[in-house]
Amino acid sequence: MAMTELNRRRWRNFRRNGRAFWSLVIFSVLFVVAMLAEVVANDKPILLSYRGELYFPAYKFYPETAFGGDFGTEAIYRDEAVQCLIKTGGREECWDDPEGLIDAVDAGTSDVPEAEQGWMIWPVIPYHYKTINNVGTAPSAPDAAHWLGTDDTARDVLARVIYGFRTSIMFALIVTVVSSIIGVTAGAVQGYFGGRIDIIFQRLMEIWQYTPSLYVIIILFAILGRSFWLLVVVTILFGWPALVGVVRAEFLRARNLEYVRAARALGVSDRTIMFRHMLPNAMVATLTMLPFVVTGAISGLAALDYLGYGLPASAPSLGELALQAKQNLQAPWLAFTAFFTFAIMLSLLVFIFEGIRDAFDPRKTFK
Repeated sequence: MAMTELNRRRWRNFRRNGRAFWSLVIFSVLFVVAMLAEVVANDKPILLSYRGELYFPAYKFYPETAFGGDFGTEAIYRDEAVQCLIKTGGREECWDDPEGLIDAVDAGTSDVPEAEQGWMIWPVIPYHYKTINNVGTAPSAPDAAHWLGTDDTARDVLARVIYGFRTSIMFALIVTVVSSIIGVTAGAVQGYFGGRIDIIFQRLMEIWQYTPSLYVIIILFAILGRSFWLLVVVTILFGWPALVGVVRAEFLRARNLEYVRAARALGVSDRTIMFRHMLPNAMVATLTMLPFVVTGAISGLAALDYLGYGLPASAPSLGELALQAKQNLQAPWLAFTAFFTFAIMLSLLVFIFEGIRDAFDPRKTFK
């Protein structure tokens, strides 16, 4: 579908806002890296070749028996014996001297036929967010193996930040989109029809907004257990009123303007007037509130994780990283990592939404 002249003008305005545009570029790169976390940070190879066939362990389950092993459980690819089985085509000698056979294959001095020799392509960060390195003390300081160090259970901090960033962004996007649809619709209905509908909605919202959401979350998690989707649903239930006020005010202001009266006189349906003619004029005020909705969702998730009422304990979480920083003051890299991750992520999102808001505002242009 071709872009309209109005949308082209909005895009030009957004491009001219350097801070917003470059924030979008940086955030897009970080978002793509996070969405491809399995091929960026993983304790499984991205791709491997065994006896001439290709396997994708990062995204698919393969038992050890698929590579000539003895167990039907998933292969532990960091194990030298499993690596030897893959590189030698499943030689039984791998159980006796895996390191020697691997060195021989790499050096080209083994008797393994070239057609049976396998290979593996590893991610840049060879650790999953659940990988535990039982080497040295924990938490350990940043080094060549762990660029941001490890946490108090010897898990790689950088891997957990990448997966935690993805979790936070996906949570915020889902909550923001669904909450915005509900909130904008409710505000539009209140502002457009007014009268008794508006009064009833306002009284119901006052009751709903003063419901202690934290207590509801604690009770639900105690009954149903902690989960990502339950947290999404509860956050949406208590988050949608954030946009109702500004949308309602814009519709109350515009409901008696001449173009609305003319549309009614011509027999245009209420739905068309509300969402095709009035809503675009309310977009600037609506977009002004979106940064608060997005950052509020991310901060809310982090706060719940920090308090122990957020995601499951094993899930990658930036809030849990902040909690570890508080509990391990002797490991300042945890605090610095949590702080800069939140600061960069929230700043980029705020700058992007500010640029979108200004692009939709016809009164603003950029040189």
